[in-house]
Amino acid sequence: MHSFSSAIRHVNLRALFSVVFLGSLCYYAGWLSRWPAPEDSALEWKDFEAKRVTITVQAPQATVTVIPEAEEAVVLNGSPTDAFQDNLRHDVRYITTWPGTGFSKLPNEAMSLMNLIYLAMLTERVPILPAFNPSHLSGGSPDTGEVVDTTFGEVFDVPRLAKELRMPILEWWQVKDRKSTTVDSLGCWNVWQATMEHSSGPQYSVMPRKLNIDISWTIAPKWVKLKPDAANEAHAKFTGLMALAFPEQRNRNLRTPSKSPLLGLSLPPNEQLLCFDNLYYTANVEGFEFERDYSTAWRLVGKHLHWNPRIEEIARGYVRRTFGLGVEATIPPYIAIHVRHGDFKGACHTPLDECFAPLSAIARRVNEVKEELQRLKDITAVHIILTSDETNITWWEEVAAYGWYRIDHSATASTYGAWYPVLIDTAIQSEGKGFVGTDRSTVSLIAGRRVEEWNDGVLRSVKWGKVGADDHQGRSKGAQG
Repeated sequence: MHSFSSAIRHVNLRALFSVVFLGSLCYYAGWLSRWPAPEDSALEWKDFEAKRVTITVQAPQATVTVIPEAEEAVVLNGSPTDAFQDNLRHDVRYITTWPGTGFSKLPNEAMSLMNLIYLAMLTERVPILPAFNPSHLSGGSPDTGEVVDTTFGEVFDVPRLAKELRMPILEWWQVKDRKSTTVDSLGCWNVWQATMEHSSGPQYSVMPRKLNIDISWTIAPKWVKLKPDAANEAHAKFTGLMALAFPEQRNRNLRTPSKSPLLGLSLPPNEQLLCFDNLYYTANVEGFEFERDYSTAWRLVGKHLHWNPRIEEIARGYVRRTFGLGVEATIPPYIAIHVRHGDFKGACHTPLDECFAPLSAIARRVNEVKEELQRLKDITAVHIILTSDETNITWWEEVAAYGWYRIDHSATASTYGAWYPVLIDTAIQSEGKGFVGTDRSTVSLIAGRRVEEWNDGVLRSVKWGKVGADDHQGRSKGAQG
């Protein structure tokens, strides 16, 4: 009895009512069917005009969830100021770095700033990106002849990057007036001296001087080093640097700062504007992680770092002219090659013709890429563009014999500026459907990652250093340095 009562209590009353109602309706309909219809019923219905009743039923409305784009965060007080501190908001914390590798290694500086943005994510700060400094170049701008800095945003699409990362990104020109002569003092962390025991100071960068920022350095604690027992290993840990962004570890690891060179001030690391001397050598697990598929800085930042649209259009114009195409013509799929010789000559301990990979080795890798594009992706790539810092005329004549294209940069510097040949070449490399790079080159490394990520491309890397270095049978996926 108890179980029956319990079951009754769990019956849905609405369902029970429906059953009773439908049963009664069926019974009533059956009872009416027993009565015969009148013989003249058809006539009566024929002459009868029923009154029409129109009922308007509101259709169910679809529910659409609209997620508005987040409003752009206000992270500065206003326009660039003479003293950068006057433009920083009290409710916002910032982070910056001072790359020192030079614009001759654009990927190196770009990698440093990818690391900066990733560290900004970890510390929940707003990154402030310095300009690139082409101090090694001559020829200057087409207007003044002066070799000028180029901002991060002139090279890369910062609005797109900020939108994809859902975080504000600043550049130094937005914070401090470029023409300001005001000297700002700032305390920063010296990571280089913490990781490289025999160094005598922070890694040098010309950018603080150009911004009139007078820095007092505090050597970071030894535990920021990725491999504490490796004396010549320069890498710091992201998590170690992240910890210094918060009061507990910052305050625990303060030591006597160096005096700033201009004002002679000894300042602890600034708490609102966290800064480091250089972030190029920063990793999570092992050194040079940009080579690894798990690279956090690449996956979370680098792959979103696209070219400024102007750079893209200029590069595509060069490709069209090189291929003999019209201004609006569609660019056919092509394979890009990057051969780095210049500064690699110093790493050769044998004659250069024995040290560097021969063109025949490069051609073998190009053919592998061609075959794989055709077989796996049904892409026919017959156009091959070779980019290189090599200046030997005979070598370039051998390149031409392979039927490969060379970008004509004879008027590039005078038209756009001294640093544009490098920019255009790297943009062209990144738009290839296939890519063949130079082993141990960061230029090739980043170009290969872009081709793979942006174009679903096919990669190979050519080894060098001795005769037959690239005679291995394995198919190297990409550049490794």
